Amino acid sequence: MKRVYNFSAGPCMLPQEVLETAASEMLDYKGSGQSVMEMSHRSKVYDGIIKNAEKTLREIMEIPDNYKVLFLQGGATMQFSQIPMNLMGEGGEADYVVTGEFAKRAAKEGAKFGKINVVASSEDKTFSYIPELDKSKFSKSAKYFHITTNNTIFGTRFTELPETGNVPLVADMSSDILSRVYDVSKFGLIYAGAQKNMGPAGVTVVIIREDLIGNAPANTPILLDYKTQADQDSLYNTPTTYSIYMCGLVFEWVKKLGGVAEMQKRNDAKAKILYDFLDKSKMFKNPVTPKDRSMMNVTFVASSEELNEKFIKEAAAAGFVNLKGHRSVGGMRASIYNAMPREGIEALVKFMQEFEKVN
Repeated sequence: MKRVYNFSAGPCMLPQEVLETAASEMLDYKGSGQSVMEMSHRSKVYDGIIKNAEKTLREIMEIPDNYKVLFLQGGATMQFSQIPMNLMGEGGEADYVVTGEFAKRAAKEGAKFGKINVVASSEDKTFSYIPELDKSKFSKSAKYFHITTNNTIFGTRFTELPETGNVPLVADMSSDILSRVYDVSKFGLIYAGAQKNMGPAGVTVVIIREDLIGNAPANTPILLDYKTQADQDSLYNTPTTYSIYMCGLVFEWVKKLGGVAEMQKRNDAKAKILYDFLDKSKMFKNPVTPKDRSMMNVTFVASSEELNEKFIKEAAAAGFVNLKGHRSVGGMRASIYNAMPREGIEALVKFMQEFEKVN
């Protein structure tokens, strides 16, 4: 069986070792006589699976004891609503930095629940950079300060976190969680869809400081109140059982390789190979301000739209799939998450070199 190099932005490739473990346990999970897909989320066996997943995530991210880890549904998009519903309060306000499409959507959704102060935006240059932040524009009465740490579509990232004082920093880490070391204690809330660096689509991880739980208005739908799930250890209703199981396997894989610090080291090395080529290439260019370049999503364009289309087609035929850029920006995008091996990047660069020679 030949596996392709999958550069999809998400759902993306998973570690082969994890897939092999899941395959071996598909029909009989550790002698239980059943698949994880079949077992009750109230069973003792599944309770061990979800608790171990949380335990391992806490270990590899060094999550402090005063934070809850929640396994929720609805994707990061649901959090665009759930966060202001829980944190903003009646007539409250929040600060947002708009650095990409999903950050823009988050701010738009937040505006349904209170006053949104966009302290900075990079939309003026098609989100090709991370804007400098002017602290004088920060709202002292903000209930939280929202950023998107890595921008999947445009290929940018925050290299320094904003200093927000007593205002809780809230971060959408969907596309770079577990890829680099973050000090969780600097955040009030972290959220991330699993389908990029943690596991298959379906589950969203929320890491929330305990003092931010229990402040939702009385009319908040019960399943959208963080307290509901925090009190029930993410088991108030049926969770995405198999996705959580798969995430647990990925967490164990990260731990086995040396933890998040080792993943960051590997990811920086992988990205450097690709960016070094792009910086020397006469055909391909990366449009992002160099200091703000993402280590997870590398965007690039050829010298003409015709060559873009030709490259995507020929790359797919050669086993490099899902390189087409997001429809809003075009060109190409190589998403090189944790599970993408260094060999995949080296093979892609070799293919790009040959393509450039011929064309």
